[in-house]
Amino acid sequence: MENKTIAYKDIISIQNLHEAWREFIRGKKHKRDVAEFSLNLSSNIHKLHEDLKQKAYFHGQYKTFAINDPKPRIIHKASVRDRLLHHAIYRILYPYFDVKFVFDSYSCRNFKGTHKAGIRFVDFALKTSRSNKRTCWVIKCDVRKFFASIDQPILIKILKKYLHDQDTLQLLESVIISFYSTAPGMGLPLGNLTSQLLVNIYMNEFDQYMKHELKQKYYIRYADDFVIFGHDRASLLEILPKINEFLLKNLKLNLHPGKVFIKTVSSGVDFLGWVHFSDHRVLRTSTKRRMFKNLKANSGRRETLQSYLGMINHGNTRKLKNCIENLNNFNH
Repeated sequence: MENKTIAYKDIISIQNLHEAWREFIRGKKHKRDVAEFSLNLSSNIHKLHEDLKQKAYFHGQYKTFAINDPKPRIIHKASVRDRLLHHAIYRILYPYFDVKFVFDSYSCRNFKGTHKAGIRFVDFALKTSRSNKRTCWVIKCDVRKFFASIDQPILIKILKKYLHDQDTLQLLESVIISFYSTAPGMGLPLGNLTSQLLVNIYMNEFDQYMKHELKQKYYIRYADDFVIFGHDRASLLEILPKINEFLLKNLKLNLHPGKVFIKTVSSGVDFLGWVHFSDHRVLRTSTKRRMFKNLKANSGRRETLQSYLGMINHGNTRKLKNCIENLNNFNH
């Protein structure tokens, strides 16, 4: 797929819509809206296909609800019909775009994720410090109100660099403009599968700038969090204004002023829920508190226990593991 151009007919094909449905319903079969759609699945898919074919498709409204994951977030949930289309779009566009991304972008990508980003963090720390023989400095940054700040016209302009099928571009535009945050033309909904890919396409502009213009060899990004490694503090601080300028000028994004810092790895760098040191990492205090709170609230659910035990295996957490197992034994 990666060497082909994107064709509208591939996205809207009956086969792709059925494949997208099979992926979409995993873990959702018993949801009321999904069950209702599946009652007339074949006719619903054919109707969606025909609407798309005739250019009569219009994206519907969103339902809004709040979650704590881990901080409060507002999720915007589209209808089943629209979410099915999101999956159909994603199936075709993801392999086409994924090969264009830099290696060290880790959010919402196959065979990536927070664990792989953590492994890469240790690898870069060791390389920068020459196996702890010299000081390794890390700049850690966070984009302010990331999803809400995505500029839709800029995103559409970026898409036009890669996609030349006008029907596909119009379909993507209809999905993008179906939502706005603070004002029309601003933001992407957290609940859309397409948003995960679109923010990576958006931030790929920044990734390419970091790698090819600023020549930052040791750079990792996960969504709106990114870290840059170096052995010279002054040189790292010099690139910070350039980062600010690029994000603001090209993507209309701002760094979070309270979440930009430069530290040595030996003093501990907080990144993706873990505090990383030169030779080990430990779970962030707030993550530990949330974990024990959830374990107490779900004391009878073995899958919750196994999920957390699996997560903490990725760090230096022997004492923490004992605490969890003791808590589980106490609850039983």
